[in-house]
Amino acid sequence: MAFIKTIDPAQAEGPLKEIYDNLVETRGKIAEVHKIQSLNPEALVAHMELYMAIMYGKSHLKRYQREMLGVVTSVANRCAYCINHHEQALLAYWKDQSKTRQLVNDRSKLDLSEIDRLLCNLAEHLTHNKNPDYSGEIETLLKAGLEDRAVLDAVQVIAYFNFVNRMVLGLGVEFSEEEMKGYKY
Repeated sequence: MAFIKTIDPAQAEGPLKEIYDNLVETRGKIAEVHKIQSLNPEALVAHMELYMAIMYGKSHLKRYQREMLGVVTSVANRCAYCINHHEQALLAYWKDQSKTRQLVNDRSKLDLSEIDRLLCNLAEHLTHNKNPDYSGEIETLLKAGLEDRAVLDAVQVIAYFNFVNRMVLGLGVEFSEEEMKGYKY
């Protein structure tokens, strides 16, 4: 149960109702992470625009890589809500439930490409922020063949998920049985 008041879709009016209606049309349903922002529709819209740009916009990263980074970041933050959502999204690309579960449980046993392994390491390290200097990791990614734009995209995905994980954890967002069924991907 959320720690703050939220506006249910049945009670939504004006711009919030329009936002909710659009979410149902485009994603199939309204997520709890959207409802938790219902008291500030303008910020909800800005959040969704950022999400769409980072996760679905043009990128030098593949879609599965962005979802993979979201899962790894959410695992590092112990954010069950985001792990669930983005593990389901990753499953739509990997089509292998045991592989997606392994990413959550112990990715060291996964047969990932070198770049995917390095990206996952960056997501974990940047999230835990134990080292204030990531130049070595970035240099390693560049030497492995990632372009500067892909590195930027990866860091933006990681930073975005750290933002959302903290909002979800800080405001008590929980997923419902309905959300467990997935979205239109």
